[in-house]
Amino acid sequence: MSEAIGEGWPVPVHASHRLTPSASLATNGTMAGASFYDLDGTLVRSNLVHSYLYTSLNQGSLFGALKKTALGIARAPALWAVDQLDRVAMNELLFQQYEGQYEDVLEELAEGHFRDVLEPNLLPGGLELIARGKKLGLRQVIVSGNLDVFVRPLARHLGIDDILCNHLEIKRGRATGKLVPPVLAGATKARIIQEYAERHGLSLLESYAYSDSFSDYPMLAVVGRPAAVNPDAKLRRAARTFDWPVLTLE
Repeated sequence: MSEAIGEGWPVPVHASHRLTPSASLATNGTMAGASFYDLDGTLVRSNLVHSYLYTSLNQGSLFGALKKTALGIARAPALWAVDQLDRVAMNELLFQQYEGQYEDVLEELAEGHFRDVLEPNLLPGGLELIARGKKLGLRQVIVSGNLDVFVRPLARHLGIDDILCNHLEIKRGRATGKLVPPVLAGATKARIIQEYAERHGLSLLESYAYSDSFSDYPMLAVVGRPAAVNPDAKLRRAARTFDWPVLTLE
């Protein structure tokens, strides 16, 4: 892990933070903070497409599973292209593929997805960050564009306090293929974090945020202690501009 993890991280220019009068206090008398973690590429070596392909391969008949997986692979270039232009649109396009899925089946698949996809791909350095955050008394929060049903088993395993994720609309026990708004992606993550901090009486200036993607720049810029984790080229340049720590997690 990078030696950049430490006290006194530089603070960039932030939007104003509205905090409730009943804000909780840390043991030193200051307002308590949180650690906000992006998931894919930050804590685990996986992404949303891996989740979709896993569910495709592990349900229904073998022929149906292979057909659905082949369609998913064929759509991958289009999803990548949309992702470069609009992360929200990419999420909506990807999660349309869950239309008609039974909620209880998704929950069963989520346990296998954790066991077979997420747990084997946990980054040891990410576990180190979480352990450090807990030691500092920070609230531990995963902020991910993935579905809450797939993130929940991992959160339980890691002892995470809360998850802020996308949620499929469910009607009569089946997914409609639509996401319950707001869709968690890009700048929306920053707004959701601000609302979460206000709701729980947390100081964003005393909070940490970690991500690997420039699409999460708003999420990083809204806290006092951001860090770029295994960053893409654009985020690495932004981190250099604002003198943010750049962490390489093995």
